[in-house]
Amino acid sequence: MLGHHSLAAELDTSKPVVLHGRVTNVAWMNPHVHLWVKVSDASGKVTNWEFESASPNYLQRLGWTKQSLKIRDTVTIRACATKDQPNMAKTDVVTFPDGRHVTTGHADDGTR
Repeated sequence: MLGHHSLAAELDTSKPVVLHGRVTNVAWMNPHVHLWVKVSDASGKVTNWEFESASPNYLQRLGWTKQSLKIRDTVTIRACATKDQPNMAKTDVVTFPDGRHVTTGHADDGTR
C-alpha cells in the first residue's frame, strides 16, 4: 500500500485563504474530491482556483453527494494554500449555496 502524502509538506499553514466564487468543475474521485472555482479579486481579475477536499467516502459521511455542488453554484471556501502551486489549496470549510457550512477537516491535517 502506498503511503499518504504529507499535507504539512505541501501546504503553507501561514497562508489561509477565504475565497468566494462560482464552481467550474467538480471531480468526485479517489483519493480526494477536487473542486475548481472561478474567483474574482478586488480588481476584478478572475482566477480559477483548484481545491483538494477530503475523500469521497468521508464527504458522504458529512452529507455530501455527487449532486451537492453543481457547475455555476456560488460557494465560499476556507482553505490553506499550497506552498508551490499557485491558485491551489486544501479545503477546510465549504459553504454551500444554501448557506450550510461543511467542515472537511483541518487544512493541515493529513488524516482525511
